[in-house]
Amino acid sequence: MSVLPKEVTGKDLEQILVENRVLVDFYSANCGPCKMLSFVLNEVAKETAENITIVKINFGENKETVEKYGVEGYPTLILFDNGQEIKRMKGLQQKTAILKMINADKS
Repeated sequence: MSVLPKEVTGKDLEQILVENRVLVDFYSANCGPCKMLSFVLNEVAKETAENITIVKINFGENKETVEKYGVEGYPTLILFDNGQEIKRMKGLQQKTAILKMINADKS
């Protein structure tokens, strides 16, 4: 079973958000920081596989979803809990910062 972040569409995202905790990476395939963040998220996914679902949304292919969540640039990470946004980070982030974001708001 793979724990790496999976690519989803905006339609898929709506179904996934009903899960407890979901981290969404809004990215662009041509974005250097997005590519670097992808490697970081792979490491985060390995450490948090039991606690959170991590998915990726292509910024250019999911314009409606990008607009719905008010994403203005990439990369943008949004943490959801039971469908509600609880935290947002913009730009390239370090693994420790992402783990802190995920673990800080645990109920």
